[in-house]
Amino acid sequence: MKALAAILMCLAFASVASAECRTTPGGRKVCDTGDDAATYNPRTGNAATAETNKNGVTETHTSRGGQAKTKNGRGVYKAPNGTTCVKGKRNQGCQ
Repeated sequence: MKALAAILMCLAFASVASAECRTTPGGRKVCDTGDDAATYNPRTGNAATAETNKNGVTETHTSRGGQAKTKNGRGVYKAPNGTTCVKGKRNQGCQ
């Protein structure tokens, strides 16, 4: 769930091509343009990018292989080890 929380935090930022970049107090480098997002955490060496499609679904990919698709506070996260976590209207959990 920590990985899911980290990826969802990345979604709060927006990002990459011809972007303004800044460093957060936590040491993360964040760049944004509005439709895409990118962030890098120097402590863990993990980078993440997020892109919102025309349907409003945000797809996030990490440099370690994690993937998430989210919309309206609901989503699916697939960890590099094969674990899938889901957060829906009435359920949440991993298997």
